Amino acid sequence: MGKSVLKVQRLEAGEIKKLLNTNDAYTVGVRLYLVYLVALGHSSRKLSELHNISFKQITNWVHRFEEDGVEGLKDKKGRGRRSAMSDGQLNRIKELVLNESPANYGFLSEKWTGPLLAQWIKTEYGLEYQKAQVYNLLEKVGITFEKKAGLVTKV
Repeated sequence: MGKSVLKVQRLEAGEIKKLLNTNDAYTVGVRLYLVYLVALGHSSRKLSELHNISFKQITNWVHRFEEDGVEGLKDKKGRGRRSAMSDGQLNRIKELVLNESPANYGFLSEKWTGPLLAQWIKTEYGLEYQKAQVYNLLEKVGITFEKKAGLVTKV
């Protein structure tokens, strides 16, 4: 009889990966380790294959490390595309989710979901969002989605 396989039941792999990505110390540690491997002479292309990270990203981390040391490996605020939604629009969505029913807007549901909100946003503001993007918008205003509970406010 073979050995039993160790399993993690507390969270799914994707949820664990999200936790890792939100841990600054871990993120910087991984980046620093890859810079270290490059310093040892490993190819950024080979490392990209092994770690499933683009070689360009590894190269960027090496250059940022060269310029700013460990500080250069930390994520900076304000990077990325600016939101198409204003703070007022985001607050309106928060109020909508917390205080109003989708049925008030002609939807056949009593609870808001990502796809329903995407439809509402398109109708109300003329902006198209994918389901995942809607959940990112909600997270900005302190609302998360839990499988069994639906949309919940962060405490």
